[in-house]
Amino acid sequence: MTDTREPQPQPQAGAAPAQPYHPPQAYSAPSGPGAPRGGGTATAQRKPRTGARMAPRTRKARLRVAKADPWSVMKVSFLLSIALGICTIVAAAVLWMVMDAMGVFSTVGGTISEATGSNESNGFDLQSFLSLPRVLIFTSVIAVIDVVLATALATLGAFIYNLSAGFVGGVELTLAEDE
Repeated sequence: MTDTREPQPQPQAGAAPAQPYHPPQAYSAPSGPGAPRGGGTATAQRKPRTGARMAPRTRKARLRVAKADPWSVMKVSFLLSIALGICTIVAAAVLWMVMDAMGVFSTVGGTISEATGSNESNGFDLQSFLSLPRVLIFTSVIAVIDVVLATALATLGAFIYNLSAGFVGGVELTLAEDE
């Protein structure tokens, strides 16, 4: 490859350049009564007027959610439903302990056994039926079913959203940023 440009003069060693380098400007320097003083250098900054309001500006962007990745929706919904299942089990255990400490099971159980009992049997025993291990097993089964269903429904919802977004364009959002 050959250089077809004209040769550029090289500065001599020890000699000072004749003029300082000024990069090209997109706009010409302003002139007139509002122009900056001091030769109009590029480092001069314009100062706001004394009566000018310095309120922060808000930038806004309109975005559209055109597609939801079903794999990422499945992962997020699985983790959220696991967390919801753990919260459900802990809440059931705490609620059972509070109700047992208040004597709700013994009071209600006594009333039920009195109403259903006869001379030969004591009737229905609510305290043995609603024991803590039995309640936690039932709650755990419900939590596992909830994890499977919530994950499947969220993934199916992502597929349905992608189909409908293909027809109507998706959900439009307006995001704002304060400066």
